[in-house]
Amino acid sequence: MRAAVYYAPNDLRMEDVETPKPGPGEILMKNISALTCGTDLKQYKRGYPKFKEGQKLIFGHESAGIVAKVGEGVTDFKAGDRIAPHNSAPCNHCYYCKIGEHSMCENLTMVKSAWAEYRLLPAPIVKENVFHIPDQISFRSAALLEPLGSAVHGITEADIQLTDTVVINGAGPLGLMMTKLAKLRGAYVISTDKNQKRLAVARELGADAVIDISETEDVVDAVKGLTPYGRGADIAIDATGVPEVWEKNLYMVRKAGTVLEFGGCKGGSSINIDTTLLHYSQLTVKGVYHTTPKLEEQAFRLIERGVINEELFVNHTYPLEQCLEALESHAGGDVIKNEIRCDL
Repeated sequence: MRAAVYYAPNDLRMEDVETPKPGPGEILMKNISALTCGTDLKQYKRGYPKFKEGQKLIFGHESAGIVAKVGEGVTDFKAGDRIAPHNSAPCNHCYYCKIGEHSMCENLTMVKSAWAEYRLLPAPIVKENVFHIPDQISFRSAALLEPLGSAVHGITEADIQLTDTVVINGAGPLGLMMTKLAKLRGAYVISTDKNQKRLAVARELGADAVIDISETEDVVDAVKGLTPYGRGADIAIDATGVPEVWEKNLYMVRKAGTVLEFGGCKGGSSINIDTTLLHYSQLTVKGVYHTTPKLEEQAFRLIERGVINEELFVNHTYPLEQCLEALESHAGGDVIKNEIRCDL
């Protein structure tokens, strides 16, 4: 089969590799629609922490497709089924799984291989995190499952209440998904970014106010100026993965507000925290990582109900052989995501 194989930072090659065979409990999926992602871009540019030299790592982690073959013992799926898999599954028996923190699982099964003609889905993922796609849902919409699950996790942890004022810093794919989800929870949403095209999408998704940070001298003051009595947002969310924005988040919320540091920063990054602010303003500061099967289920139901408009999130389509061009286009910042059609 044809696949995009990662060798090192900035070294991604289209190659012929052996098509895997499904073992017990596994599914071999024919990828139809795969998507680009900011995480893919970071790993392509910076390196993949879990990559071992000499390993052939097939790139990409967001895709939907058709069951090609099933392994022994698989009864819920058959060849020809339209499916959307998540890229991970918890073990359900480690300490963190037992206390309900599945995103912290010590034995998390993960799979990439979305940018290839076929994708082998491990048994734990087949058991926990593969969904049947209804006929009315496109493969492209279904491929949005993985990032939407992470966005659902972020919004759940933010614990947004009706009429809360929420500022979401960053209007990339996840920031935009959280904008939509925050509106569903009845929030007044402020979106900040330096990209006018992305801010326009935030508006289409329901953002009540947008701030172009490239044209704003003091973003913190601008945010506070949009909140009741200028006291600050109830909740500030980072969706940039930029340490400086993590810091500014702390100053955008009111006393007793919540700060959600959602965007993943480069390894080794650090921020400065004013302990006086943290202590006397009684701030709640949370990190959030990945998602859980429960939240993926919720994400899939949102896709089924048409809550996420694929046309706003996926801008261009490329054949598999041009996946690197799709990624470079994503890096340019003028698109939200690109689709890679693995069947072209």
